[in-house]
Amino acid sequence: MANLTPSSSNTVTKANAQGANDVGFIPELWSDEIVASYQKNLVLANLVNKMPMTGKKGDTLHIPKPDRGSANEKTAADTVTIQQNTNAEVTLTIDKHYEYSRLIEDIVEVQALDSLRRFYTEDAGYALATQIDNHLFELGKSIGSNGNGTTFINDNSFQIGSNGVLEAFDDDGAGDLGAFSDAAFRNMIQKLDDADVPMDSRSLIIPPSVRNVIMGEQRYSSRDFVDSGVVQNGLIGQLYGVNIYVTTNCPTTGTAAKGIFFLHKDAFVLAEQMGIRSQTQYKQEFLANLYTADTLYGVKVLRPESAIVVSVA
Repeated sequence: MANLTPSSSNTVTKANAQGANDVGFIPELWSDEIVASYQKNLVLANLVNKMPMTGKKGDTLHIPKPDRGSANEKTAADTVTIQQNTNAEVTLTIDKHYEYSRLIEDIVEVQALDSLRRFYTEDAGYALATQIDNHLFELGKSIGSNGNGTTFINDNSFQIGSNGVLEAFDDDGAGDLGAFSDAAFRNMIQKLDDADVPMDSRSLIIPPSVRNVIMGEQRYSSRDFVDSGVVQNGLIGQLYGVNIYVTTNCPTTGTAAKGIFFLHKDAFVLAEQMGIRSQTQYKQEFLANLYTADTLYGVKVLRPESAIVVSVA
């Protein structure tokens, strides 16, 4: 006959349910949920060149930037043509360390639903993903041969003029900023074509106001643009072989303008030295658990000729 006498060894009590570290939630579960939320909310970071640095020491990354070579005709009975090596270098500093923390009191942990944990992990993932995307969008201020990192007025910064023509951005208000159009998009494609930018891995990133315009274009509502798949990470369709993404992170480029980004993945580089990390610690003085998620990374313009910023009202 079974022994039904309760004891500390055969009963699930509050003490042994919490575990040795007196942590009332499972850190691994929090980590999985925040990584999933972080990946779900990234837009621009998923479209640029990523260089993992996890586990590597140092704070500076030296990235070779070789120039393209050329083909030379082989002359009979003569030597091959040796091309001069003119490699440049891009220096990327890992200097961006951002965190998201919550102090969760015991009473909340005891009485709250599991949905509270999901809210915090999703909110942390969204906050950190938004921060990384914002830093990448800020790189738009330094694209072009004369970009100085503080202004959008440079060789690769445009605004839409009449009939979709791209003009140099002058930041004199919204009066002369034309609306997004199919002609403007085709001119944007030609800008990258003329710069000999590879045709694969190109992306157009737009704010919600431009998506509103796109939804009014009949040709953009066809099956060639919108498929029946699930929208992921801001992807809303494809046109002329270019994936179209929408995000509220598109930066303000002037007095009354928002920036559309059209770029190849090699335009910017993102180096993550520490991916999303999730930690918990019990703080007895507060009778609460401290939850922190953080990441360490750096961003840099790699090939400025591979991106343009087009301002719209």
